[in-house]
Amino acid sequence: MNKTAKFLLNHFEEILASIFIVITTTLVLVNVFLRYFMKTGLFWTEEVTTSCFVWSVFLGSAAAYRRGQHIGVDILVNKFPKPVRNLIKLIVNAVLVFTNGYLLYLSAVFVSMSYVKPTAVLGVSSAWVSAALIVGFGLTTFYSIGYLLKCIRDIVAGKEV
Repeated sequence: MNKTAKFLLNHFEEILASIFIVITTTLVLVNVFLRYFMKTGLFWTEEVTTSCFVWSVFLGSAAAYRRGQHIGVDILVNKFPKPVRNLIKLIVNAVLVFTNGYLLYLSAVFVSMSYVKPTAVLGVSSAWVSAALIVGFGLTTFYSIGYLLKCIRDIVAGKEV
């Protein structure tokens, strides 16, 4: 695999989230300019910017989880001996797999219900916006399964998790 393809694959969440943020920012600035200086506006920009923002949040959340950048307080866990720390981290990873998997399931249910509801301005299916939940929680579930398997491998190998 060439260097560019590898970079795109390793950073696709950040790239997509960045694109959605750029679209959001651009549309907001254009609409502000049109409203204050041209005394007009684009009626559809609020709906598009909200949708882009939702997508950027869930893609960004998955990217942060993948990189281990979510906030965690481990001051208490670090006070325990290594075997107890490893057990706690194993339990936490198992709970995260279950929680993210359940949120993925709920997201699928929500998207299936929102499929028939059109958006207020553009009239497209709300499922296009709600699908960000499935993508975000799907990626997070996938990554949490990977972290759980790595945790198990490290414990079996006698390493610090």
